[in-house]
Amino acid sequence: MTATPGLPPRGARNPGSQGALRHLNQERLVEFLLANGPSTQAELARGTGLSTATVSNIVRDMAVKGVVATSPVTSSGRRALLVQLTDTGDIAVGVDFGRRHVRIVLSTLGYEVIAEEAMALPLGYDVPGAVLQAAALLDRMLVAGAHDRLSVLAVGIGIPGPIDRRTGTVLQGAILPEWVGVRLRDLEEAFRFPVVVDNDANLGALAEVTWGANRGVRNLIFVKIGTGIGAGLILNGLPYYGFLGITGELGHTPVAEQGVICRCGNRGCLETIASTSVMIETLGHGVNAPVSTADILQRGRDRDPAVLRVVSDAGTAIGQAIGNIANVINPELVLIGGPLVGLGDALLGPIRRGIQRNAIPVIAETTIVRISSLGDRAESLGAAALVIQGALDGNE
Repeated sequence: MTATPGLPPRGARNPGSQGALRHLNQERLVEFLLANGPSTQAELARGTGLSTATVSNIVRDMAVKGVVATSPVTSSGRRALLVQLTDTGDIAVGVDFGRRHVRIVLSTLGYEVIAEEAMALPLGYDVPGAVLQAAALLDRMLVAGAHDRLSVLAVGIGIPGPIDRRTGTVLQGAILPEWVGVRLRDLEEAFRFPVVVDNDANLGALAEVTWGANRGVRNLIFVKIGTGIGAGLILNGLPYYGFLGITGELGHTPVAEQGVICRCGNRGCLETIASTSVMIETLGHGVNAPVSTADILQRGRDRDPAVLRVVSDAGTAIGQAIGNIANVINPELVLIGGPLVGLGDALLGPIRRGIQRNAIPVIAETTIVRISSLGDRAESLGAAALVIQGALDGNE
């Protein structure tokens, strides 16, 4: 990672001096901003443990040096000063592979998107070929922005499936079986950059607490509803991965005792009654033309009774599964992502009712449920955040 402008390089200070202490405090602020994105001075003080006066003085000094930019905002009804890192020249790349698309973002370490492009992929695409296409798209984006390849810290990649964090290998159970067995090394050879990978729902959750309107929320569930149903968890301010990294498999929560067999081998999983694939299949009965997710969105906005019933049934089941998790981790916030978020309250209402049925009353009453603030950008932004935080931890 290159040195932050305006700060002396590590090791170039007189230990124990007032200047050294000041520089250490500057680094604490920079590291907090790298990990959490633009923050108010009050948030900086709480997050670093420094006094508000110390933070104010250091921010003023760093602003003069060009390390940060400040702007007035309103926080909790009061005027505040938002602090944001300026461009260091380093680039974090975030890549999101979906069922029919790949999206790439380029970001500065100050969480500023400097380029973003998406490309359609065919259903059931060849993974090695799609990865090479994405690598070529990234190369074109770097050339178009006149960015030196040496400025790229790493490429973060979101994949729709469980990932064994010990090996970086996609495991059986991925919603796109073509990804099963793909290794971290394969991706690094294709992109010709260091690569970090994570499940797309995990990245959606990470994006929400670093980029979105929910920045700084410490206990959150991000639920992505699509062909599969996955959840990303933020507990005590950090992504939760469990033992192997296989967490948030909400779609494989049994909800119907006598339901159909799921692709995971269990019976009556949430995915078998509430995924977009099941909605499409149900609405397609007796219809000559194929039904798509876009059709569900449009017909839902038009208040089509059949669509509203299917969405209501699915949403209630999803809410019941979320309620079970909420009883265990007591989240502050549940965010819903995926291609159906355009349905708004037609989807949120049933989810809230499902949570109320399964969560204990005090948790149901105090858990906020709303639509993701980042839409279809969440996963790629989360992948970029993964790279930025890796740089902060010294992993790049």
